[in-house]
Amino acid sequence: MRAAMPPHLSFDDFLAACGRPLRRSIRVNTLKISVADFLQLVAPYGWQLTPVPWCEEGFWIERENEDALALGSAAEHLSGLFYIQEASSMLPVAALFADDNRPRRVMDVAAAPGSKTTQIAARMGNAGLILANEFSASRVKVLHANISRCGVSNVALTHFDGRVFGPALPEAFDAILLDAPCSGEGVVRKDPDALKNWSPESNREIADTQKALIDSAFHALRPGGTLVYSTCTLNREENEEVLAWLLARYPQAAEIAPLDNLFPDAGRALTPEGYLHVFPQIYDCEGFFVARLRKTASVPPLPAPGYKVGKFPFTPMKGREAAAVEQAAAAVGLRWGNDQRLWQRDKEIWLFPEDIEALAGKVRFSRIGIRLAECYNKGYRWQHEAVVALPFRPEFAFELSESDAAEWYRGRDVWPEPAPAQSEVIVTFQGHPLGLAKRVGSRLKNSYPRELVRDGKLFTEMS
Repeated sequence: MRAAMPPHLSFDDFLAACGRPLRRSIRVNTLKISVADFLQLVAPYGWQLTPVPWCEEGFWIERENEDALALGSAAEHLSGLFYIQEASSMLPVAALFADDNRPRRVMDVAAAPGSKTTQIAARMGNAGLILANEFSASRVKVLHANISRCGVSNVALTHFDGRVFGPALPEAFDAILLDAPCSGEGVVRKDPDALKNWSPESNREIADTQKALIDSAFHALRPGGTLVYSTCTLNREENEEVLAWLLARYPQAAEIAPLDNLFPDAGRALTPEGYLHVFPQIYDCEGFFVARLRKTASVPPLPAPGYKVGKFPFTPMKGREAAAVEQAAAAVGLRWGNDQRLWQRDKEIWLFPEDIEALAGKVRFSRIGIRLAECYNKGYRWQHEAVVALPFRPEFAFELSESDAAEWYRGRDVWPEPAPAQSEVIVTFQGHPLGLAKRVGSRLKNSYPRELVRDGKLFTEMS
């Protein structure tokens, strides 16, 4: 670290920062609520929210009684109004969209648990397409759960080693984020055991993997596109040297897009190359590294992948079929945008972002868009992920009390007084959807997915 640290920074300050607990931070999910409305909503709780300079939606959060309620059990978190995200990890997405960059087709190469994917989706306003890839099978589930909670509808999930995308999808993306797997030297404030298995040898091995991943990502990027490379580690071998390797490999096709103007105080972390090398003492956050490149020309293609994709198992719904689904959805208050298309697989009906059609048949997807409904004899069974993600008509919503909303999240039926007149309603709390309920007499039957059911304290800061 002494060797990697620029001379104007103090090594003693670095050690002191690593020994301090990490400040907690959150990002308002603007797919569901504006920053102004969110601040107004949480004002009664007495949270101290300090803006994160590089993310308009990001705030460091201090609460008087941290033990009263886990932040993840707050009503606003359960309904996807905010994401608990470390402040420095908001930097890569800020870099991706800097200088008024408006990509239509984006790839997040190493996406779980979903903080950056959901941040990208919010910046895109759920338009266009995000391909979110995760190599670890166990983490794909977590990624999907966070995407669903945040109301993201423009994502296609894949489960691959990121090295396949250059060969499989050459020049297919306007922007790519590679938040690369790394040695994690920057996260010691959050995880004191982060460096338990650290060694110079493992740094070199990881750097080799990072070079293969960035090479693949660069091939998957179209000329004129933006590539952001980031890590939560601090050594030069996994950061500056990986970029130097790529630039030497494609000197006529890659150029650095400096990050000196990303936010007013960026110069304190700026490297001579124009990257951000964030040591934890600079902004009192996790250690992080962020670089931005532009692809200026095509490069020779990589050999085609050696796997078989298989037949795409969905067929588009058109004409009368599609109109019937739209009509039935409208009858319970659900609607969707013009850039989403209906597709069917057996009895399942899905909403796909229209941009997926260009990639269908080139890679195998774990999941695309939103599962809207399942067909059955009497009509359609609307799916939870669609209800919480799609715009809804307010006249079809039924607002629950605080106690009933807590019971809903615990997976229990509720008996509101008075009960709604409709037989099927979108239940809401604070004006945001929690799910779809069927009225049985004066009871609202709970449809909250079993795997999301919560126990313990909920909402206690609101009482």
